Amino acid sequence: MKSNLVKLSPFKLNPWMGAAALLLFAALAITVQKSAQCQTIDVDLVQKGQITTFDGPGSFATYPEAINPAGVITGYYCQFLYCYGFLRTAEGGIITFDPPDANGYTYPYAINPAGAITGYYFDTSNVTRGFLRAGDGSFTPFAPPGALFTYPFAINPAGEITGFYFDALPGCHGFLRASDGSFTEFNAPRATWCTLPTAINPAGEIVGYDSAYTSIEHGFLRARDGSFTTFDVPGANKTRPGEGTFALSINPAGEITGNYFDTRLMSHGYLRTRDGSLIKFNVPGGVGGTFPTSINPRGEITGYYLDASSGSRGFVRARDGTFTTFQAPGAGTGFGRGTLPLSINPTGEITGNYFDANFISHGFLRK
Repeated sequence: MKSNLVKLSPFKLNPWMGAAALLLFAALAITVQKSAQCQTIDVDLVQKGQITTFDGPGSFATYPEAINPAGVITGYYCQFLYCYGFLRTAEGGIITFDPPDANGYTYPYAINPAGAITGYYFDTSNVTRGFLRAGDGSFTPFAPPGALFTYPFAINPAGEITGFYFDALPGCHGFLRASDGSFTEFNAPRATWCTLPTAINPAGEIVGYDSAYTSIEHGFLRARDGSFTTFDVPGANKTRPGEGTFALSINPAGEITGNYFDTRLMSHGYLRTRDGSLIKFNVPGGVGGTFPTSINPRGEITGYYLDASSGSRGFVRARDGTFTTFQAPGAGTGFGRGTLPLSINPTGEITGNYFDANFISHGFLRK
C-alpha cells in the first residue's frame, strides 16, 4: 500500500495477486498502490555502486514505473494521504509534479525518449483523467470521448499514447491517442468485458490482453492498421477467470513478453518472437512463479520471481536465455518484501521498487 488509499499497479504484476484483479482495482479507481545458468550478483552490484536506491522527498513510499534511454525515471511517491508524480534526472535530481487540477493523486506510468510522460490523475471532481507532461513541463489533460474514467499506461517516441477507459456501459475499451490529440477506440476480438492495452512500440504496435467476467484472459497484438492477432501460451489455464495469458511489453522488433498462469495457479514467463513463436521460461531457483515486466530493444527481459521465502527478487534474462538475478540493497525477505523491477531501457538500466523489512517501498536504479 502506498497510502490510506490502495493502489495496485496494473500490468506490472504484484507477486501476491492475480493480474486481472490488479486491473480491476485500478480501473475502478481504488487508487492505492502495485532454463539456463543463474547467477546471484546482488552483493557485487552493491559494492560496485551499480544499484542506487532513492525516495521521493519526504515520502513514506516511492514507486518508479519507467525509465527512458537517457536514464530519466518517472513514477510516483506518497506522503501520508497524497501521491505525487516525479521525474528523476540521469544525474539523480528529483522533480515533483502534478497536473494543475489534480486533487493530490497523480500516477505517471510511462516516459519516452523526449522526456514526455503520461499517466493518470484524479481531478477536483475525483474523476480519473489522462495527462501528457511534455519535456518542458507543460501539461495536457485528456480523456477519450465519452470516457468516465481514463487510464493511460504507455507512450512511444512519436508521442502516441495507449491505455483504457470506462464509459457509461459496464466494461472498458482500449484507446490510442495520436500525437495530434485525436483518439481511436478499439476492442480486442475476444473481449467481452475489457480491453487492456499495456505497451506501444515505435511502430505503433500495441500489446495487452482482453478480459471477461466468465472467461480467461488472452494476449493480443494490435497492428498500426488496426488489425488484431490474439494468442495464448500453450499450457495457460483456460478454466478460471483472472488467469490465462498476459502480454505486458513489446520492443521495437515486435518481440513481446509477459506471463501466463497454469492450472496450478503458477505464473511462468514467455517471449513471443516476431514470427509468433512462443518461448516459455522460468528463473532457475524460483519456486513461487516468474513475472516478466519489460523487454528492451536488445531482447533483454526484466521482471521478478518468488523465492523459497515467498519474497520477490529481480532478474534479467539475456537474449541467449541466460539469467542474472539481483536484490536491491535494503530489500527485505519473505512474503510482501523484496525487489520488483518494472522497466528496462535500451542500455540495460533497470528501475522499479523494493519493499524493505517493514514493508516500505523505495525506488532503485540498477546500472
